[in-house]
Amino acid sequence: MDTEYAEDSVDRHIARWSGKVPFDVPTEAVITRIQLLAKHVKYGKERALAETGLQEFEFETMHRLASRGTPWRAPSAELAAELLLSPAGMTGRLDTLEKSGLVRRVRASGDRRRVDVELTDDGHRRWTDAMRWRGIAEAEMVDPLDDGERAALSALLKRMLRHVEEKQEK
Repeated sequence: MDTEYAEDSVDRHIARWSGKVPFDVPTEAVITRIQLLAKHVKYGKERALAETGLQEFEFETMHRLASRGTPWRAPSAELAAELLLSPAGMTGRLDTLEKSGLVRRVRASGDRRRVDVELTDDGHRRWTDAMRWRGIAEAEMVDPLDDGERAALSALLKRMLRHVEEKQEK
């Protein structure tokens, strides 16, 4: 049977609720599928962390550092702002990461009062492993789509997201 036309959990959801509550079927189908796919993305991220033995807060902090490129360094105050953490919360997080050997604190060369945080080689390796596992999970999700379908889906989702973002900006 062609998987494009095979029934999925959303088809069953719509059938179960049809006639019981008013909703637009195509809209319900799109939104519910997006919600379920988002859950699968979340599970894929959780599996990636489990494979590498990282906790989400460790990964998120290292992810921010890795995004800066070599030497994977940033001021701790800047990291705290990006992660929406108080200075005390950032200190606690960095203490844990430093004890695990994933990051190190270094005094900024231009301002000895400023503390920079950088990934260690082990931290970068563990972050890279987590990214690889995440990539595997994401690739499995989009595997049924060819390149053209992926591009078309991306364009449609972008259009939806831009619409929502523009409404929120007003």
